[in-house]
Amino acid sequence: MKGKIIKGIAGFYYVHVPQEDKVFECKAKGIFRNQNIKPLVGDDVEIDTDDQVEGKGTIARILPRKNCILRPAVANVDQAMVIFAAAEPAPNLNLLDRFLIMMQRQNVDTIVCFNKKDIVSKNEISLLMDTYMLCGYRVISTSVLKQDGINAISELLKGKTTVLAGPSGVGKSSLINYIKPEAQMEIGKVSEKIKRGRHTTRHSELIYIDECTYVMDTPGFSSLYIHEIEKEELKVYFNEFKDYENHCRFIGCMHLNEPGCAVKEALNQGKISSIRYDNYKALYEELKAIKRY
Repeated sequence: MKGKIIKGIAGFYYVHVPQEDKVFECKAKGIFRNQNIKPLVGDDVEIDTDDQVEGKGTIARILPRKNCILRPAVANVDQAMVIFAAAEPAPNLNLLDRFLIMMQRQNVDTIVCFNKKDIVSKNEISLLMDTYMLCGYRVISTSVLKQDGINAISELLKGKTTVLAGPSGVGKSSLINYIKPEAQMEIGKVSEKIKRGRHTTRHSELIYIDECTYVMDTPGFSSLYIHEIEKEELKVYFNEFKDYENHCRFIGCMHLNEPGCAVKEALNQGKISSIRYDNYKALYEELKAIKRY
């Protein structure tokens, strides 16, 4: 029987079998541990069902992974959607850029979603959207409260496994509950079994929406570290620099204080977002301050 791991905790793996539309609680065979292989949320697996009545089983085989990302640890991801509130809380765009860098390093396409559009002006939401559309990201604005933009999100999620991420309080859980009203009930049922709080996402887990469509709800984050990046590498992750940097006077220009910098010239002409550029400078200084051993 084939299924997908939707949650893993304390040595138990919860495997959703679409044909049955049922979740089996499984242990992994010892051979995986002996081979130093750890099943991941998102893994497609074959299970032996010891007792279908009780919904128990054993993971017998992990099918080949399409990909595997480390943060959050998940396999077979098609895309990420990062959600920030347009206000309440105010969007921390430095944090957003860190997430985008992290996903780009792992070759995961990312959609940027600004929620709570109903509590800001049109100019404010346009500024946020234009900032990230200008550098090539797919951007959407929503109001889960007003049910505005939800259908567009559903279309973007359809047929894919999507990592849903963002800080706490931006409306991720509300969005999931709107798209899949049964999700909170299902999460609560599993949480009761493993004695966890049912309203706080503590562990990454996949939620089955419909055929071939899964959403991974992840714990809210308030900080992200990108210290594994060398400062000279950082500019690669700012896509909007690429059209200009070949015109810089110096090869290897860092686009900071060098004369004849085409990126700085584009910035002065308003072709590059000053918000993004300021975040680039801040992140560069942060990486520069790290001692490499």
